Amino acid sequence: MKPADFRADVFYTASADETAGLGKMLAGTLKAGSVVALSGGLGAGKTIFAKGMAKGLGIEEEVTSPTYTIVSTYEGRHILNHIDAYRVPDERDFYETGGRDIIGEKGISVIEWPEHIRSALPSSTLWVVITILDDGRRRIQIESPEHGRIQASE
Repeated sequence: MKPADFRADVFYTASADETAGLGKMLAGTLKAGSVVALSGGLGAGKTIFAKGMAKGLGIEEEVTSPTYTIVSTYEGRHILNHIDAYRVPDERDFYETGGRDIIGEKGISVIEWPEHIRSALPSSTLWVVITILDDGRRRIQIESPEHGRIQASE
């Protein structure tokens, strides 16, 4: 896949509710088997974004960061596999713990700290890059090789 094949959109959010709302909107564009990689520093809002995705999928259970469990699974209109790769040292370890069997299956997978397992992710992975700006807002860039442009019309 060449960089020119990607479509990207940039959004700015001023609150956790707005960040979650963008995640909820994005969830409405996904289908079973979709993989979403959430990239950003500590406190950027990755888990808030994932919580919004869960709401968009009709999940009522409280979504928390799966840092110590690595994978948390929730049921809604689609299964949501929330993966935290922060403590996964590399792709080999991800494969050995069964991570490759989870992503791209029936559900939707959202992965925090995907940089640790980049080569284990499918080429169709949708990348969400969250950056904290000096004024506290979040700059959220969504890049997708197959979903086209993500519209904020909701």
